[in-house]
Amino acid sequence: MAAAGPPSYKQSGLSEESRVVAHVEDGKVASGANELYNPDIDVSGIDERKLMRKIDSRTIPWLSFLYLFAFLDRTSIGNAKLYSMEADLHLTDTQYLLCLTIFFISYAIFEVPSNVILKRLRPSVWLSALMFLWGVMMTVQGLVHNYTGLMAMRWMLGTFEAGLFPGVAYYLSCWYKRSEFGIRVAIFFSAATVSGAFGGLLAAVISKMEGVGGKPAWAWLFILEGLATVVAGAMSFWIIVDFPDDAKFLTVAERTVVIRRLQGDNQFSAGGERLRWKYIKAGLTDWKTYVSMAVYFGIDMPLYAFALFLPSIINQVCPRRPIPLATCYKATPANLLTVPVYTLACISTCTVGFLADRYRNRGLFNLGCLGIAAAGYIILIASRNPTLSYVAVYLAACGIYPCIRDAWASNNMEGSYKRSVALAMMISSGNLQGAVSSNVYRANQTPWYPMGHGLVLMYIMFGIISTLCLRYFLKAENARRDRGERDEIIEGHRGGLEINGRFASVDEARREKGDKWSGYRYTL
Repeated sequence: MAAAGPPSYKQSGLSEESRVVAHVEDGKVASGANELYNPDIDVSGIDERKLMRKIDSRTIPWLSFLYLFAFLDRTSIGNAKLYSMEADLHLTDTQYLLCLTIFFISYAIFEVPSNVILKRLRPSVWLSALMFLWGVMMTVQGLVHNYTGLMAMRWMLGTFEAGLFPGVAYYLSCWYKRSEFGIRVAIFFSAATVSGAFGGLLAAVISKMEGVGGKPAWAWLFILEGLATVVAGAMSFWIIVDFPDDAKFLTVAERTVVIRRLQGDNQFSAGGERLRWKYIKAGLTDWKTYVSMAVYFGIDMPLYAFALFLPSIINQVCPRRPIPLATCYKATPANLLTVPVYTLACISTCTVGFLADRYRNRGLFNLGCLGIAAAGYIILIASRNPTLSYVAVYLAACGIYPCIRDAWASNNMEGSYKRSVALAMMISSGNLQGAVSSNVYRANQTPWYPMGHGLVLMYIMFGIISTLCLRYFLKAENARRDRGERDEIIEGHRGGLEINGRFASVDEARREKGDKWSGYRYTL
């Protein structure tokens, strides 16, 4: 069970008075800290629960709504494909797959720089600008006439969408304690499942506009979704709130409580951190970054393969003769059949997020979800029965979407710049797998796609192995700290090892070492 853990300085003989304590408990601040944020502010009248509900209402709903648009815009090409897009643009199967692939290349390239810019700018400015611009690209995507135009728009769409998911993951980590972060990210990410359900319904409705203005149904799908995104992006400038230390919807006392809560949760940089190269370097060189990237590999490739090709999978696994599921599904029924799949995935995502926060054992929940996803794809590989394959799709969705990676990674990174870079790197590496998933479901593999399902299953097994490795390494590191092997030398106190550094105070050790400080405990 992961928590901040018993600090190793107790084993080194450090006095309790030397601790930096700043936490809020039942609305009252207990502190013995010389690093206390806004020490002159009285926060005794702040109700912490009401404050958190206030913050939740201003952050989670709108950000989830924005991610719904993001995921809808990037995956609606799968719905559009069923309405003769390939024929109208004279695309070969390879060209269509390349149009899917190029999105993820630009997406992966621009995630890390976007997160650094987000830290330097206000979220209300940067996130709303990104959304407005990708909405424009989505709209223009409906106006293209050939393969080259579609490729260019998919590249630009990936460029501007790149900053939203890693940016919001980092942004939320600046508001919530580690034990509160998972359910918020789960609710935010559940918008991807809602977008899947909504995308199918929307495609079915917009298909009725076939021929309006001389444009096909697939073009109207892109145009209308893009215009809605442009409007949402423009509105976001006034709706998205900034970081806790300058959020205008909170009073000074409320902002103080938010930051002191984070400081008490071993997020030492919550009170403010200046950009320094060493913080960027820390994110780039931390072993947790790279093991977490491996976890992302095993989750994001199945996620994008599922989202991009679910309509096609359902459309193709149908038989050519009547059975209880009816005859071969045409475009609109196939899109509609994705709705209940994503609805169940949404419920599963929020449930797992809540339970993982409550029990603080994210690795085990990850393993359970990946096991369910593996079972679903094993059935898809073996089955030649449409009804059984459709049931397996539910298992796959309920295993892939709830997988925990953003909250787990954020829980184990201290330092705002380090966390922003590490999260962006991990999410970028995972999204790069979308370039792989875009090419595994080939037209010559219909209707059962054995190669595509097999490769997704291989990635899931890789995700299981990397999750086991990350959990093992974190548990081993916590044990070393419990044994005092990571204790620093603090001037004026007994104990500690020279190899772990020498510091004037515990405050300095916490500040300089971040999550490498001996009193920090990793979330398992």
